Amino acid sequence: MTAPLPEIEPFDRLRSLLFAPALRLDFVKRLPERGADGVVIDCEDATPPGAKEEGRANVRSAAPEILGRGTQVFVRINSVSSPWFEQDVALGLVQGLAGVVVPKIESREQLDQVEQALRRCGHATLGVLAGLETALGVADARELVAHPRVGAAYFGAEDFIADMGGVRTRSSQEVLYARSQVALAGRLAGVPLLDQVVTNFKDDTLFQTECRDSRAMGYQGKLCIHPQQVALANAAFIPSADEIDHARRLLAAYTAASASGIAAIDFEGQMVDEPLASRARQILALADSENEK
Repeated sequence: MTAPLPEIEPFDRLRSLLFAPALRLDFVKRLPERGADGVVIDCEDATPPGAKEEGRANVRSAAPEILGRGTQVFVRINSVSSPWFEQDVALGLVQGLAGVVVPKIESREQLDQVEQALRRCGHATLGVLAGLETALGVADARELVAHPRVGAAYFGAEDFIADMGGVRTRSSQEVLYARSQVALAGRLAGVPLLDQVVTNFKDDTLFQTECRDSRAMGYQGKLCIHPQQVALANAAFIPSADEIDHARRLLAAYTAASASGIAAIDFEGQMVDEPLASRARQILALADSENEK
C-alpha cells in the first residue's frame, strides 16, 4: 500500500521571485538584500551543462548563508527528463529551503517522480513550484497544478514559444491563450501563479504593463531576472491607494442600497451588482492582509 503524501510546507506570498545563477556566488549572496518575496538559486538555464556539479556545490555553500534573512529561498533544479535531475535532488538541495522550482513539468507522472526523489533525499515536506512552459504542460495545466506536491506554479513564455516554434513579440499576444489557461488552472486548484519573465530588464514600462495584465488575469506575482524588477513587481501585485479608496466607496454605496432591497446601483456612472461588490471585497481583504505583514 502506498504511503499517503505528507503535507507540504506552504509558501508565503510571492509577488516577486528573483533568479540568480548558481555559478555567480556574488549575486547569490546578495539576494536577501533585493527585497523580493522569494529568491531562486538557478541550477537550470543559468548553469551550463559542464558546470552542474559546481552549481550544486555553490547551493550547498551559499544557501545556508542566505536562509532566514527575510526572503523565501528556492533552488531551481533541472527538469525530470534531464540527465541531471537525480543528482540535483540528491546533492543540490539543503534543509530549510522554502521550496524547489522544477521546470518544464508535463505530466503527473513526472511530479510523482519529483515526490519520490524528494522523499528519498530527506525533503518529504518540501513544496514544488512547478514550471508550465511547454505545449503539453500548458495543455494539461489543470491536472498538473492540482498535484498535492505543487505549492505554486509559473508560466514560462520563452520556453513555451520555443516549444511551439513560434515567435516572441513585445505585445505577448502569442501567449495570451497559454497565460490565461495557466491562470485558470491555478484558480481552480487554489494554487498561486507567477507570470512570465520580461527579458529586457531595462524596459520598466513593458514590465509594469505585463504586471498589470497578469494581475488582471489572476496571477499573484511575477518572475524577475534583475533586481530592478523586484520593486516594480511588489508594487504591482498589491492594491493601489486609488483602488482601495474606490473599493471602499463602492462597497459602502452597494451595502446601503442592498439594505434597502436594491440589488444593482449606479455608482459613479458604473452599474454595480454583486460580482463587482465581491471584487471590491477582495481588494479590501488583500489590502488588509498587506497591512498585517
